This record gives sequence, C-alpha cells and structure tokens, in this order.
Amino acid sequence: MTSAEPVHIRDASIRLGQLLKLAGLVEDGVMARTIIAAGEVSVDGRPETRRGAQVRAGSTVEYAGQRIEVVTGEPEIDVPW
Repeated sequence: MTSAEPVHIRDASIRLGQLLKLAGLVEDGVMARTIIAAGEVSVDGRPETRRGAQVRAGSTVEYAGQRIEVVTGEPEIDVPW
C-alpha cells in the first residue's frame, strides 16, 4: 500500500461521503453511499458504514488500496522564485 495522500479540509471535520468525493475516490454521493454501506471504507483502520460519520483532521481513510490523510488548512503552494 502506498503512503497516505493529504486531503485538505477547511474545518476541523468533514462527513465521510463528502471527503471521499473531495479526494476524488468516488464520482458522486451514490457511489460513496454504496461503498460505505458495503463496509469497503475504513477510518483509522476500522470499517465505517456511516456515510455521515464525521472524519477529523489527522484521520486516515482507506478505500480500494488508496489511503488519504485528512489535514486542515490550505495546501502549501510551491512558488518558483
């Protein structure tokens, strides 16, 4: 499995279904609901079956061999000076 890719959120937490869409792991809410209900998504190593579960900064989410880490704030922009 690869290292976790950071996904930046504005607030301290985000709903799991929204996070999966933001990270580009699913195309829409229907797909998010389906894979979450099927137990295919884990949060911090534990299966999560609630689409509305709050995922907090610092958590790691896994789906289909992909890992994302939730971080707050804006991503750093590398400015070539």
